[in-house]
Amino acid sequence: MAQSTPGPADGGSDRGRRAANITSISAVTLATHDMARAVRFYAALGFALRYGGASAAFSSFSAGNGCLNLTTEGSERSWSWWGRIVFHVADVDLLHAQALAAGLQPQAPPHDATWGERYFHITDPDGHELSFATPIP
Repeated sequence: MAQSTPGPADGGSDRGRRAANITSISAVTLATHDMARAVRFYAALGFALRYGGASAAFSSFSAGNGCLNLTTEGSERSWSWWGRIVFHVADVDLLHAQALAAGLQPQAPPHDATWGERYFHITDPDGHELSFATPIP
């Protein structure tokens, strides 16, 4: 069994190694029990479908330079709260209005946060929490 040398993150030293530079998230994949319902939800928020669709087992939407993927899981699989994905958008108030017009139910209207973003939260039909934010200039 190979042993690794501890790095700065786990209390060791760098020992001259170059740190990996994480530059972005390529994709996030969320599970769903009902692909058609999930595809309708994400399309209503303005995500553009890249691959798959309502009857597919796997679908992918554009999210800036990355992807938001959906994978179908059987009803025997369940999950509980896991966290939240935050998406930056050009106009959070416009997206909130779009969500309401599509019959979606954000948790609250957009509001300004102390950390410099205007945002709102919404939960998808499978319980995944999403946040949409616009940086405040």
